[in-house]
Amino acid sequence: MTYSKRDAGAFVCGIVLCMLMSSCDQGSKKIPEPDARTAAKVASCASGDRPEPALQGQVPASVRATGFDGYNCNLALEGQYAGIGGGVSYASIKDDYGHFCAYYSNGLSTDGGTNVVDITDPAKPVLTATLTTKAMLAPAETLRVNARRQLLASVRTNGVAQPGGPEVDIYDLSADCRAPKLLASIALTPGEDGSIPEAKPLKGHDANFSPDGLTFYNGDPHGRLYSAIDLTDPSKPKLFAQIDMSKAPLSSEPYNGTAHGLSVSEDGNRGYFVSGGIPTAEQVMDPKAKMSDGIYVVDTSEVQARKPNAQMKIISYLAFKNGSAAQHTLSIKIAGKPYVVFVDEAGGGGIPGFSGDSFKNACNAGLTPFPMGRIIDISDEAKPKLVSTLALETHDVANCSKVLPDTVGEGAFVYGSHICSVDNRENATALACAYWQSGIRVFDIRDPAAPKEIAYFNPVPVVDAKIPLSDQPSKMNSCGAPAGFDFERKLLTTMCMRSGALVLKFENGTWPFPESTPAPRGVSYN
Repeated sequence: MTYSKRDAGAFVCGIVLCMLMSSCDQGSKKIPEPDARTAAKVASCASGDRPEPALQGQVPASVRATGFDGYNCNLALEGQYAGIGGGVSYASIKDDYGHFCAYYSNGLSTDGGTNVVDITDPAKPVLTATLTTKAMLAPAETLRVNARRQLLASVRTNGVAQPGGPEVDIYDLSADCRAPKLLASIALTPGEDGSIPEAKPLKGHDANFSPDGLTFYNGDPHGRLYSAIDLTDPSKPKLFAQIDMSKAPLSSEPYNGTAHGLSVSEDGNRGYFVSGGIPTAEQVMDPKAKMSDGIYVVDTSEVQARKPNAQMKIISYLAFKNGSAAQHTLSIKIAGKPYVVFVDEAGGGGIPGFSGDSFKNACNAGLTPFPMGRIIDISDEAKPKLVSTLALETHDVANCSKVLPDTVGEGAFVYGSHICSVDNRENATALACAYWQSGIRVFDIRDPAAPKEIAYFNPVPVVDAKIPLSDQPSKMNSCGAPAGFDFERKLLTTMCMRSGALVLKFENGTWPFPESTPAPRGVSYN
């Protein structure tokens, strides 16, 4: 996708080399930003599917009133373990003995633990264990798997920030992924066991491995920190380095960006961190308001090399007005060229409760009311460049009058993006994104400038799931977790809040593509 010079200057300001471009003209508030172009809809669905009857991604208020019973297109339910539902964490792996396993937070309770589900028989998922060590009780978005080292990790998220750091849980999956072996469940204490002596208190929230599995990075919105945890010896995690994002360009006054999710390049030398900015109602309506929601390109080479007193240094950054509360990134390659998938957690109006009536405010300002994913070209890491977005028809400002009735009483997110995953980070051809009440959406990204939707699955809720959904009084489901592409079996595995673990089968030869290749161990991870 290309933009005119006026478009680029008016709406999307590339802010690089830590120098704010104060002359950026953001244009008229009544003209939608060019980074809200809608991705092409699914061309056709398999026989017997239940296609969406209205807009792409929409469950109309009239359907909600009578009881939603699910939509699907080119993805069919193969198997399910509902349990008591789940939260937003999910990871999957195939071990050396041919077992396929899924891990996800159990229900939405504070201390529900992490379920271990055997999905070797995709039609009959079986619960094999529930992990209840401290960090696994409430993993939030820190639950991750590293396929190369066959490790499962999480950082404690409940409770307050700990002066010595929260507990970190590390499990070995190599012997049998169905029965994880605990290697460590310890607090990260500054100055002890090789940890850096001067560390700020941190709290778990979002995290990710470096691809080699030697470093586990934690993103802490509470403390505006990114921390690097050394897992060279996974039985002895060490707090190795920190970067204080409160001093970063999009966080220092007058900005309010904070830390959240992240990803790391294949060689471990670059981190792609987010700045989760949340605008006020006044800033939403002001077309010249400064932007604090965006992505940082960070030099993590000193961490990767285990240099004493390792520092993480910001190389460049890119900010957006048409989105807020940045969620995470995903470092990928498409046809050998480097990109980053960047995902917001709130729309152009901010988060309801923080920014007032954010859905209406966004629409009135000509901004999309819901968050979305973006694809960013990082070939020139000093100048990250927006390539395309993963907006649905529900994101189109022209459809505000049709979708706003659907948001009544439905909490903060409704039709927005949350977490995305690719089929193979080193050869990405398909991208699956959890879009809350729009379900799981799958895109063909072989042409990153023109992503096309190829499949979706919006599951019917499990009516008797014992989940406290006080903020969602309707019978809608919510999908906010990562997904795993299973190349060998042509499956997509994931979890939704009122469905538990889901094993989905691609129909119509939708995926893999001829260009697709299996990720390490055959199952993708993000």
